[in-house]
Amino acid sequence: MQLRIDLHSTGFEPLVVLTRWQDEQQHRSNVQSAAEAFFIGRVRGVAADGRELEALELEHYPGMTELQLERLALDCCNRHGVISCLVQHRIGRVLPGEAIVLVAIGADRRGPAQRCCQELLEALKHHAPFWKREWRADGSSEWLSGNTPL
Repeated sequence: MQLRIDLHSTGFEPLVVLTRWQDEQQHRSNVQSAAEAFFIGRVRGVAADGRELEALELEHYPGMTELQLERLALDCCNRHGVISCLVQHRIGRVLPGEAIVLVAIGADRRGPAQRCCQELLEALKHHAPFWKREWRADGSSEWLSGNTPL
């Protein structure tokens, strides 16, 4: 199983990263994915309290975060028997509309690809060690204690 996880402190273009990953998969592996599922998440323009959001700040503990993301991804991928997995996640200050996460899964069938992608997204949302702070347009900020609903 091929796994790639990257954290980005600056913006990334999800479709460009996805295309490169797909090209790498075709040239690297003897086993080709017959199905792919992917998800791109972007920062909303509204804070949890309904006010306008200026930015979302994500802090992490280097080393620990990457290890936990790898564990979460491997667990999901092994459970669903997928061929490849790509996780791209922003850290630092992310503006509304910017990509914050890209998850892509390659598998031999659509079912495992879709189920793994969904499960991994939820695992990242609830178990990845990121601390999120919302910055509002009025200059105030608040650390988030929970995650947004599905």
